[in-house]
Amino acid sequence: MRILIPAFVLSLSTFLHAEWPQWRGPDGQGQAGEAALAVKWSEMEGIAWRTDLPGRGWSSPVVANGQVWMTAAVETPASTEETARRLKTNTSDQPLTLLAQVELRALCVDAQSGKLLHNILLLTKKDPQWVHQLNSYASPSPVLMKSRLYCQFGTLGSACLDTATQKVVWTNEDSGLQIMHENGPGSTPVVESERMIFHMDGSDRQFVAALDTATGKLAWKTARSGEMHNNPQFKKSYGTPLVVTVNGRRQLLSTGSDWLYSYDPLSGHELWKLPYGELGFSITPRPVFHEGMLYMATGFGKGRILAVKIEGVEKPEILWKFDKGAPTQASLLIDNGLLYLASEGGVLTCVDVKVGSEVYRERLGEPFSASPMVAGGALYFPGREGTTYVLKRGREFSKVSENKLAGRQMASFAAEGGVLYIRTDKALYAVK
Repeated sequence: MRILIPAFVLSLSTFLHAEWPQWRGPDGQGQAGEAALAVKWSEMEGIAWRTDLPGRGWSSPVVANGQVWMTAAVETPASTEETARRLKTNTSDQPLTLLAQVELRALCVDAQSGKLLHNILLLTKKDPQWVHQLNSYASPSPVLMKSRLYCQFGTLGSACLDTATQKVVWTNEDSGLQIMHENGPGSTPVVESERMIFHMDGSDRQFVAALDTATGKLAWKTARSGEMHNNPQFKKSYGTPLVVTVNGRRQLLSTGSDWLYSYDPLSGHELWKLPYGELGFSITPRPVFHEGMLYMATGFGKGRILAVKIEGVEKPEILWKFDKGAPTQASLLIDNGLLYLASEGGVLTCVDVKVGSEVYRERLGEPFSASPMVAGGALYFPGREGTTYVLKRGREFSKVSENKLAGRQMASFAAEGGVLYIRTDKALYAVK
């Protein structure tokens, strides 16, 4: 249904014509530039179009050449007998979804009209691992580069689609790249130096891998080298790496359980690693990098924010820690020397990045799973239950609006041409 960046971040030139090529935008950190976007909308106001989407998926939209791309999973539930059998081997204590089969698909929507243009089968899996009810089989977001859509579905496999011809270029279902996620796939890939790079941090095995973007064949695979807790449940994570330039060299900064790593994106060679100094696992938030500093959340365990100095030092070091309101799902957002934390408890915390001190803390009312963004003069925080909180930028808490849509917001926003693209669990909206 339809109803009418700086040198230290990802190199924008590699994406050519892609306006919003990956999760969290061109730099991967939720920065949408100075363009003025809508600050007020609802189901009846400010909506250019709304399009129902088939299947289920939390992947965030990517935009290029007048098209919006996402992934989705079409699920066939397991029988009652099969569900009972497989639950006997379940090691998770969380609510789960069990399937007999899942089809992993790429969806394309026309950015102007909202028409669903393409629904393309990429991979089919029988008896897939269970997923947590807050997760989906299509949670990792795709990357759009040079008319290629690169998709990664964790242990279910990877695929590359030619967006001009709608043909699948390659797939990779290598058994050597499979792990036990425990809660389903969650790590989004990055594309750098003709490599599609992704985390594979399971309860059984933990490594980072890269596929050749032209062929889909394994380019490198590097095991996590840091010592972790003996409990397998404390070894899993769901983080997404960030590629930056540090001391003149491209580095893949990678948050694994208990350790921050740096790798060479081309070869996978480990450059260095830094322990958190305490238990940290099931990491989902993506870190942010600014002026030689990396700011990251340690996930579950102590649940802290670490400020790590990386540039201009012989050895990376933790300068400060902040242990209030660290998010476990939503990524961090940095703006004008302020770090924003949107927690699963519905609390927003603003921290001064220079000293690691609290600037303000406010309860907004909804848990946060999707990641925030900044655009023009406003900050956007999408709540899980469908309310987006828009705030003014600055050191004083100032709410501009609360905007409610029908459905859950698990995907992060995309912004292009003055339009906000918002994916809920039911539909894609164009807000302007």
